Formats: sequence, C-alpha cells, structure tokens
Amino acid sequence: MKKGLEGALQRYRIMAFWSGCMSLLLWFVEVPENHILHHYSGAQVRWAWIAIVHGFTYPIYVITAFNYSLKARKSFPTTIAFILAGTLPIASFIAERKAMSDFKKR
Repeated sequence: MKKGLEGALQRYRIMAFWSGCMSLLLWFVEVPENHILHHYSGAQVRWAWIAIVHGFTYPIYVITAFNYSLKARKSFPTTIAFILAGTLPIASFIAERKAMSDFKKR
C-alpha cells in the first residue's frame, strides 16, 4: 500500500510544483500583459503560450491530485481542497507541503 502511495505522492508533488509555477506565470505575467498592456497599447501578446500550457496541464494536475487523495484515503472535502489548490498561485505549494507532512507521519 505504501509503495502505491509513494508513487502517487511523487506524481502529485511534480504536478503541484508545475501547476503552481504555471499559475504564478498566468496570474502575474500573462493576465496583466494581456488585459492591461495589450488593451491600452495595442502591443502584440508575447505570453499567450502560458495560458495554453496551463490549460493543457491543469487537468493532469487534477487527475494526480485525485489519484493521490484516493491512495491516501483523504476525505471528500480534503480531496476537493487538493484539486482546487491548483487554481491559486501559491496554494498548490502549500498543499504539496501538507501532503508531504502527512506522508511522513505515516
């Protein structure tokens, strides 16, 4: 059981880090440039790829968070919290630390 949980945790940690980095880029680089700079100056959008990559990889994060939650036998509210942690810039890093501390207690 711990072997399957360890693999699920490792996959979740990778995707939590990736999702957190992409979310930071999305919220603090792509959105301001697209909605502020592009709107007022008419300049070309250079960072549109961030939203595309985030949009394609977020479902993978959701699947890994759900898989980890199932393997770790997390409650339904905790599972939802892990999944939603990928939507806020720093929340996925916090959730990943929580998952690691829970794993170390086992």
